[in-house]
Amino acid sequence: MSTRIEAPAEVFLTEDRLAIQALAREFVAKEVLPVADELDPVAGQIPMDLRRKMADLGFFGILIPEEHGGLGLGVCEYALVVEELARGWMSVASLIARGQQFTHGFSAEQRAAYLPRMARGEFLSAFALSEAEAGSDVANLRCRAEREADGGWRITGQKMWCTFADGSDYLQVFARTQPLDPERRSHGITCFLMPKERGTLPAGVTGTPVRKIGYHGWKTWELSFDGARVEPGMVVGPEGHGFKVAMGDLVIARIHTAARAIGLARAALEDSIAYAKERVQFGKPIADKQAIRFKIADMATRVEASRALLHRICADYDAGRPSNLQASMVKLHATEMAERVTSEGIQIHGGAGFTTDFAVERHWRDARLTKIFEGTSEIQMKIISDTLLGR
Repeated sequence: MSTRIEAPAEVFLTEDRLAIQALAREFVAKEVLPVADELDPVAGQIPMDLRRKMADLGFFGILIPEEHGGLGLGVCEYALVVEELARGWMSVASLIARGQQFTHGFSAEQRAAYLPRMARGEFLSAFALSEAEAGSDVANLRCRAEREADGGWRITGQKMWCTFADGSDYLQVFARTQPLDPERRSHGITCFLMPKERGTLPAGVTGTPVRKIGYHGWKTWELSFDGARVEPGMVVGPEGHGFKVAMGDLVIARIHTAARAIGLARAALEDSIAYAKERVQFGKPIADKQAIRFKIADMATRVEASRALLHRICADYDAGRPSNLQASMVKLHATEMAERVTSEGIQIHGGAGFTTDFAVERHWRDARLTKIFEGTSEIQMKIISDTLLGR
């Protein structure tokens, strides 16, 4: 039996990757953090000017091949940029996925038509998959699509948790084109593209913003489709195989979420270190108190452990090694870690941490969400245990 020789961990951070990381870190300090600190407490929207600056830096095209106008890089570089952006505002870190992450199943013609626009930040998506009774159980969705004589479709039904539905340039909608078969529940779902004018909902679609406690910067919608028209040629992947399209990007999506969680935890750690040095109680900075020092030591260790796991999995993915199981592991580990670390950050801040005057409460609110979307912690534990023990 051969022995696998592991490369040293420091090889991950090559000179090129360090340069990308430094670029993203500088961008966050100058452009993202000031906007987040101003707008998140009032549930403001990510400014269009910030989106343009992200596009100019190529952030929407990290994973898009160079022949389609992207940077042609891997998930290693993607995760580095995502962590930096999430350190400033998780919604901004999430936004870059809207230009490159939901392309599984695109035909060659669709890739040629849309990927260059995505890389430029001109064709950003909103993902309309979940429903009231189809969250973790995606195969249970009931929204339906009926074919018209000219090859177009009409979609009728409800969707939940569609973030960026108004600000996007198109909706990616999953609907049943065949009745639900109890024996093959994931069969008969089709993925559709619905291009639209930015800032609006498509004709035949109405929506109500969800009242969220976090993930500000953009709105999340409950949508109602009332015979909404899909033009011919707007199907992604084979008809009836939309479930595979939806699941196709999950490894990258979970890597993305882990990187976001690590960025949030790092933000809480860095903010807590700064606050502990400045906050004086009983005549000394609280950073001198062993209880605070031990909290920070534990927080830093947990962040570093999650980051090391993430970098290993990114390297495996880019090298073409199977990583489905590991993606679930890092998503589980990093998001559970982030909630704990950001909560400790609030504790270090004391009463100040329970106000919107300090960003640590933003980090905590957003970290709590990472345990839910892209598959809950419980779903990740099911995937991991089923893989190791069998179903």
